[in-house]
Amino acid sequence: MNEEMVQQMMAAAERLAAASETLDRVLRNLDAQQDILNAKVDRIVAAVEESVTQTTGRRQVEDAGTGLQERVAQLEKSNADLKAQASRMARKTLSPVVSALIGKNDIDGERLDPAVLNKTLAALSVEQRIAVKAELARAGMIE
Repeated sequence: MNEEMVQQMMAAAERLAAASETLDRVLRNLDAQQDILNAKVDRIVAAVEESVTQTTGRRQVEDAGTGLQERVAQLEKSNADLKAQASRMARKTLSPVVSALIGKNDIDGERLDPAVLNKTLAALSVEQRIAVKAELARAGMIE
């Protein structure tokens, strides 16, 4: 081999070494950029996941609130139905003594006028008046 060929090979080897160094630097820069992009993507993913979690949490709270409101409405309706049923099933009969007393004084209607009732019960003792009024209140004829 002659000297010229050796020099050409040496020059080619030097150029290949320089190109290799340049490629190595470019690859390091690309790796650094890739790491930076990965960090940005991770932050974006974390922000999106947090947003989804908050939205889901709000939606669950809203759904729970709506469910609770529906349940409250159901319970209020049930309570009103039970109160109406209880008022229908309340005792409406009076003892024979009270019925006779009301019958003697010609008192009509479901509700009794307090003045008429006091006038009617004036002949009774205090204990008897209290007992009659308690029975009438239980029957729903007075308040």
